[in-house]
Amino acid sequence: MNTSNNSGESLKVAIAGHLDHGKSTLAGRLLHDTGSLPEGAFEAARAMCERRGVPFEWAFLTQSPRAERDQGVGIHAARIPLRTAKRGYVILDAPGDREFLNNMITDGADAALLVIDAGDGIRGQTRRHAHLLHLLGVRQIVVAVTKMDLVDYRRERFDAIENECRAYLRDLGLAPSHFIPVSARQGDNIAQPSGALAWYQGPTLLNALDDFKAAGQPGDPPLRLPIQDVHQVDGRCVIAGRIETGRPKVGDTLLFSPANRTAKVKSIKGGGQSGQLDHAGAGDSVAITLEDQIVVARGDVASHEADPPIETDVFRARLFWLGENALEVGGRHAMKLNTTDMGVVVQSIERVIDTDDLSAREAAAVARGEVAEVTLRADAMLALDEFSALPRTGRFLLLDDDNISGGGIISMDGYADQRHLITRRASNIQRVELDVTDDNRQQRNGHQGAVLWFTGLSGAGKSTIAVAVERRLFNLGYQTYVLDGDNVRHGLNADLGFSPEDRAENIRRIGEVAALISRAGMICITAFISPYRSDRERARRAGGGRFAEIYIEADLATCERRDPKGLYKKARAGEIPDFTGISAPYEAPDAPELAVDTAALSVDETVDRVVAYIQDRFIIKAKTAKI
Repeated sequence: MNTSNNSGESLKVAIAGHLDHGKSTLAGRLLHDTGSLPEGAFEAARAMCERRGVPFEWAFLTQSPRAERDQGVGIHAARIPLRTAKRGYVILDAPGDREFLNNMITDGADAALLVIDAGDGIRGQTRRHAHLLHLLGVRQIVVAVTKMDLVDYRRERFDAIENECRAYLRDLGLAPSHFIPVSARQGDNIAQPSGALAWYQGPTLLNALDDFKAAGQPGDPPLRLPIQDVHQVDGRCVIAGRIETGRPKVGDTLLFSPANRTAKVKSIKGGGQSGQLDHAGAGDSVAITLEDQIVVARGDVASHEADPPIETDVFRARLFWLGENALEVGGRHAMKLNTTDMGVVVQSIERVIDTDDLSAREAAAVARGEVAEVTLRADAMLALDEFSALPRTGRFLLLDDDNISGGGIISMDGYADQRHLITRRASNIQRVELDVTDDNRQQRNGHQGAVLWFTGLSGAGKSTIAVAVERRLFNLGYQTYVLDGDNVRHGLNADLGFSPEDRAENIRRIGEVAALISRAGMICITAFISPYRSDRERARRAGGGRFAEIYIEADLATCERRDPKGLYKKARAGEIPDFTGISAPYEAPDAPELAVDTAALSVDETVDRVVAYIQDRFIIKAKTAKI
């Protein structure tokens, strides 16, 4: 039978469940009962079984490699096409956790068929696959309780499995549309109702599949075209890849992220058609010729300028871990995101979820089979989307030694889109060279210009220490000035709020102002929470060799106990959203020039250490006086 789908993209259905519970057997039976097998395939499989003297196995219809047939178990992940009278399907069948995770991340699934052996009941892998379905947003689920013939079609056994499974899925937030007792080997309730299961009054498995809603992205999703290859043809740049969402047209201006370059579409080829196209859509593999000769690379993402992806080097993730070794803070892994291959570091582990009982806890490591909420930091800037907004480009895989070790979905909760922070809009500008040199200022002032960047949680003592250090330096005759968070927000940054994007812009502006003050020869002391490492790195680049990051360190409990402005109390009561340390992240410095623990040191002791550091690094020795 011809299995091509003329009514649009096929519905993707993942078969999930424990190894050896009959997933491939069920898939083989579905192929047969829908007439989707190639001509002669059934007869060939039956003849092969007869020659070998083994019982016929429906799973052989889905398994082409000889090793699989010989071992009687699925080895490789499969994409199995079939058709019913209603539409086409692609069944995503995989034997193990890694293959299943790879299928779910790379292919996605519109719905799922969760398979449970009537004899074995719910096993650990069943729970893991169910959790992964929840994690990746699959909400259309049918549960097939298989091998009912091996338990004499007993209703009480089916009811017990349904009750246990329904309770577990309910705790995950999943509500299957049907629980169906079946026997793939005997054909019970696959395409036709079974007399042996007369007590069951629901739909057959095929009818339940046809009840699934067709795949579709709500609204009009923005264009996302991850670049697979780049070619030069007749002096023009040609990009190739598969469109994940949206529709590019000839004449459109495309933005390539994170490179932030633009070019117009001259022509489009592909999409399963010969010749040139006016436009293409989601699912089409295309080659697009650009009018402009620009530098783009594999892994870049093409979009329209009006609705681009997020640019960031740090993001939150809900991660399903399958590595042989535990996932730990500081661990390095290879990440595959769309067509991008990038190194990432585990910056933090927020909490771990046990897939057996769904309990959550704080942990220093994530063991195999656990789900965790983590923060990952990439080696370079990425173009990505939040999974909740665009699932196709908001999920990723982690690999160790080229083996899949985990995968998950992306959230930017608490983190900013850094696009506007790294995009230079002004042009035709150049720096003005001043007549008064840095050396002139240093000789007059007796010290270098400097940016002393105080960072730490609210309540750590940044403003208190900054004011005290400024007074000490002033009394010593040095030119100094404090930029404090509250004071700056009264003027320069009065237009900014406290969203992740506004926080990032606040620090960007302060970093530039502090750098200007330092170039004027003054010692500029800043007192800002500045929770994101990437923002502090931008401030460091602005300050150049004059910059020093000083970590005003105090643990959260100490800061919350001090609570000089009553902010923690309000944050705990939910009155302040996105409060650093409570509902928004704080990324402690990796290698600050100086760290002072104000939970252990008095104000005077802290000031002594900071001033000593300043005198050692920035003061011209001939001017140095005793404190």
